Amino acid sequence: MTRIDHKTAIVTGAGNGIGRAIALAFAGAGANVVVSDVLADDGERTVREITDGGGEAFFVAADVSDAQQVEDMVAAAVGRYGGLDILANNAGIGGGKLRLHEIEPEDFDRVISVNLRGTFLCSKYAIPHFLAQRDGRIVNTASTYGLIGAPNAAAYCASKGAIINLTRQLAVDYGPDGIRVNAVCPGYIDTHLGRRGPQLTKEEFDAATAVREKAAGMQPLRRQGQPAEVGEVVLFLASDAASFMTGSIVAVDGGCVTTFNYGEASN
Repeated sequence: MTRIDHKTAIVTGAGNGIGRAIALAFAGAGANVVVSDVLADDGERTVREITDGGGEAFFVAADVSDAQQVEDMVAAAVGRYGGLDILANNAGIGGGKLRLHEIEPEDFDRVISVNLRGTFLCSKYAIPHFLAQRDGRIVNTASTYGLIGAPNAAAYCASKGAIINLTRQLAVDYGPDGIRVNAVCPGYIDTHLGRRGPQLTKEEFDAATAVREKAAGMQPLRRQGQPAEVGEVVLFLASDAASFMTGSIVAVDGGCVTTFNYGEASN
């Protein structure tokens, strides 16, 4: 089994979905986990799942787009556990289903602020601790939408594409200091539509789920992934098992971006 015993890890957006799965994977592998989210109830629930299972975790509420909140989050982690070893930049939001000319500037800015600025800020305040010990691991959650164009997702695609190249750039700058930086690109993952689920009517939720399941069914593996399947890959990248990996962009997508999908035309 992959182990990160006695390491301290921050996981942002850890209240639900992929972030929750990353936090559980880290805790199961022996890490002290700092669970961060803007949703306190969800974050505390993740902490309870970890501690009920015998792991070590605590919750810090933080909006990753806010520099002071991020700095305080990192300080809380170091204050609680005496150091910091791993950062999983997972917090992110979607951008709605609009073409670019239909997006309000403030909505575009919000997606960039959370997804890209959040990755920048968390890395900015974690890296000095990594430099001091000449060791650190950052794993960024990008997306297959950062690798390819996707319909009606201009802000989201832009933010995730930027995270991918920021990952590579950080790997270049900080590799000589013993800091590894990698990214995962999840495809269709069954997160019950993440935080959109509670905002939708049952009819809207069922329709959106059907669309995702149909799209996932056209991938080589013919299904959606489970959050834990992404969490295990993030755990691997954060562990010594991936000691010669940095700047890597790892698709966890059931083969989605490996093939041109003819969709209805192939039937």
